[in-house]
Amino acid sequence: MPSLGGQFGWLWAAYAASTFGTQLAFGAFPLLAIDVLAAGPTEVSLLAAAGSAVGAVVAMPLGPWVELRRKRPVMIAADLVRVAALASVPATFALGVLGFGQLLVVAVVVAAAGIAFRAASGACLKSLVPPDHLVVANGRFEATAWTATALGPPLGGAAMGLFGPVVTVLANAVGYLLSAVGIRAMGRTEPRPARAGTARLRVGDLFEGWRYILTHGSLRPLFFNTVTVNGLIMATTPLLATMMLGDLGFAPWQYGLAFGVPCVGGLVGARLARRLVTRHGQRRVLLVAGVLRVCWPVGLAFVGPGAAGLSLVILVELGLITCMGVFNPVFAGHRLDRTGSDRVARTLAAWSITSNVTVAALTALWGLLAGVVGARAAVAIAGVLLLATPLSLPWRSVDAPTASPPARRRARP
Repeated sequence: MPSLGGQFGWLWAAYAASTFGTQLAFGAFPLLAIDVLAAGPTEVSLLAAAGSAVGAVVAMPLGPWVELRRKRPVMIAADLVRVAALASVPATFALGVLGFGQLLVVAVVVAAAGIAFRAASGACLKSLVPPDHLVVANGRFEATAWTATALGPPLGGAAMGLFGPVVTVLANAVGYLLSAVGIRAMGRTEPRPARAGTARLRVGDLFEGWRYILTHGSLRPLFFNTVTVNGLIMATTPLLATMMLGDLGFAPWQYGLAFGVPCVGGLVGARLARRLVTRHGQRRVLLVAGVLRVCWPVGLAFVGPGAAGLSLVILVELGLITCMGVFNPVFAGHRLDRTGSDRVARTLAAWSITSNVTVAALTALWGLLAGVVGARAAVAIAGVLLLATPLSLPWRSVDAPTASPPARRRARP
């Protein structure tokens, strides 16, 4: 594996800290809402959907704003904002004044700060890593994400059972604090963006990220493809929980096992991505993995009770996650390579905002659909629609990577 330098190592460590903290706290907010605040299903759904969607709307001006700022200070500030927001939960819980409104505000703030962080970190990564190593760098992030997804929720669930959900929220805050420390430790002198001293934020800048995506040969189809695929997959997650834990009678540990074990496929896929690109080329791997990843979810409509049903879920999720483990780092590297250094933050912010809003909207829509046709039929409909999404992949687009301006070449370690 090639060395990407000490600065990338600190960025990777910061990503690992925040990702593991987030996964340890997986499900903490719904559990707090249910057990502590006696919230009903409607309020829990509102917490899940509104936090992401409203956070995305709040984050709209952040893309162009981040573009005009040094990226490391923005990343540190976003981490510290999330630390403060999350730390307020155990503080108010200890004082006996925790309320549902506060949970909703914290969810919005964390979502908005997360969009700002991802926008800045993408631009930072592009300046740190040569174009031919972007797949390697994103592969390491992908492997870390799947490791955290496999280990974090079970450990967090055990911690919630022993100490309550407030402790895992605090662990999430500590993860972001360690992330800020890691980014600070990069010790990188970052040049001020060229426009920062002269340009002011204009209304048109708010939409520049979307304008760039929608006029780009390969980013436009990938934008519609990834947003749709992620939205349909996430929309069925609550329905699968309803099916498995309710109708089919699986125990919570079996449900956790069904979605934890397949994360090994994400590690395998992330490690294979670079080798596959070296052998077959980035474009072919992107297209083939993009097709294969959507062939699996329709199988979840046929899940039954018992060991056979559990095995089917694990097999489907293993196939899906392995293909995603290949696709995601190749896609992320392609997106960075095709985005000019002067607009990375705006582009990534626009992408994240659209993804968050789409996931929230489709989750709400599929909940209503399940109320009409049943959870299994709604899962089947999502699976069939996913089979059509490869049509939106960039089959015809052949474009060149963006040229690296001198400032970017100087910024490399």
